[in-house]
Amino acid sequence: MRFASALVIFAHPDDAEYMCGGTVALWAGEGTEVHYCVITDGSAGSNEPGVVREEMAIVREAEQRAAAAVLGVKDLTFLGFRDGELEVNLETRRAVTRVVRRIRPEVIVAPDPSRLWSGNGYINHWDHKQAGTLALCAVMPDSPSRPQFAELLDEGLEPFEIPNLWLAAEQPDTYVDITKTIDTKIAALAEHQSQHAEASAPWVRERARQLGERGGIEYAEAFKTFAFVDDEE
Repeated sequence: MRFASALVIFAHPDDAEYMCGGTVALWAGEGTEVHYCVITDGSAGSNEPGVVREEMAIVREAEQRAAAAVLGVKDLTFLGFRDGELEVNLETRRAVTRVVRRIRPEVIVAPDPSRLWSGNGYINHWDHKQAGTLALCAVMPDSPSRPQFAELLDEGLEPFEIPNLWLAAEQPDTYVDITKTIDTKIAALAEHQSQHAEASAPWVRERARQLGERGGIEYAEAFKTFAFVDDEE
């Protein structure tokens, strides 16, 4: 499946690379204009004594830009909400909707907000769940509704009905073959040096292999997909 444009909505620098880096690299290589919307500032990304939020936010933005360049992302929007404290409220909904209406993507890719944990070794981050909910809010009612955030009309941002939504979900229905881009995904993750993401490469590769087994391919990323616009319209 090919799209002319895609918007990836996520909470922290490095989330997109873990969630869909292989898909982003594949789409970008096929000509899709991929845009990133990074909702938080990533400032809680270190437990080292003496590292302050303001310094970490600068580091993580630079790392995210470098990772996006590896994947071929067209542009990035950093909303700058405080890492670890993301809320779904009118301010954050308006901010995400502004990006969606400006870019008007054919598909939004986002985390599944219903994912609370994975197996018995991972509890999902609060911000990830909020980011997914903000993406769903943009789909309905925020982006397509003219009365919703009417002030955006003054900015020239007309309502936009999102055609497709892909969620990185535990129970997917779509598998993307990233066999040709798994190494690019891992190279992009390595740009997040403050998070020591390069150490996760074996896990990333194994996870992609496991998903590939489900989809009958070597390496995969998986999504729950929604289509909201009839192609015949």
